[in-house]
Amino acid sequence: MVEDYLRAFEAVSPDVLRHIVNMADGNGNTALHYSVSHSNFQVVKKLLDADVCNVNQQNKAGYTPIMLAALAAVETPKDMCIVEELFSKGDVNARASQAGQTGLMLAVSHGRMDMVRALLAHRADVNVQDDEGSTALMCASEHGHVEIVKLLLGQPGCDATLSDGDGSNALSIALEAGHKDIAVLLYAHVNFSKAQSPVSCSFCRERLDSAGKPHQVRLGGECLTRCSHLVPQALRCYWFSQNEASSLNPDKQPMRFLDFFFYLCI
Repeated sequence: MVEDYLRAFEAVSPDVLRHIVNMADGNGNTALHYSVSHSNFQVVKKLLDADVCNVNQQNKAGYTPIMLAALAAVETPKDMCIVEELFSKGDVNARASQAGQTGLMLAVSHGRMDMVRALLAHRADVNVQDDEGSTALMCASEHGHVEIVKLLLGQPGCDATLSDGDGSNALSIALEAGHKDIAVLLYAHVNFSKAQSPVSCSFCRERLDSAGKPHQVRLGGECLTRCSHLVPQALRCYWFSQNEASSLNPDKQPMRFLDFFFYLCI
């Protein structure tokens, strides 16, 4: 029936079709908003095929059909293909007018891994910040979505050091929320994602290469074990930065990574 109406409006004129398809109700929702929010993807496909939809039109809550699609229930691969077509036709980085959130932030906050993957495939920017300064990574860290955190950190250019309006970053947010597994991932990404110059082990002072090769850890003058038995290779024996340690260490003394690692195991 929807297709019949679309054809009838087009027969009058393309301008009439465009006007009617993009008409909004009192809340600013168009036919595309409604069909997406109700997961009626067959209608979404017909509207997209009409090639007159303003897919970036915001309703009064500030959401575009793309943002609503990030939360829509998708049951079949065919439906997902339609969602991806929608993403390809609009601005996946558009920010909601009220709070500045993007479709990626919404998908991340609700743990929608399928939508997060689709948005990233269509060039969603992981570093966009909302009105409070939050990023998609901060949202994932706060809600404890560890697999989404891994996915976001794997995106080229993902900046885990960005701070929000309160001065918090993804690591401090994860720690405050009690997500210690995510805190380890974030710490590793910030400190070891780029090649580093040789450093000394904070325990035995042995010089290490940028990979932190295995060596004996000396505590109290006695060699106890190898670093590789304590923490993953990429995380061995580096200092936990003073700024990140401040919330765990009121005296603001530099914290060794193993101290941080053991703290997370408590």
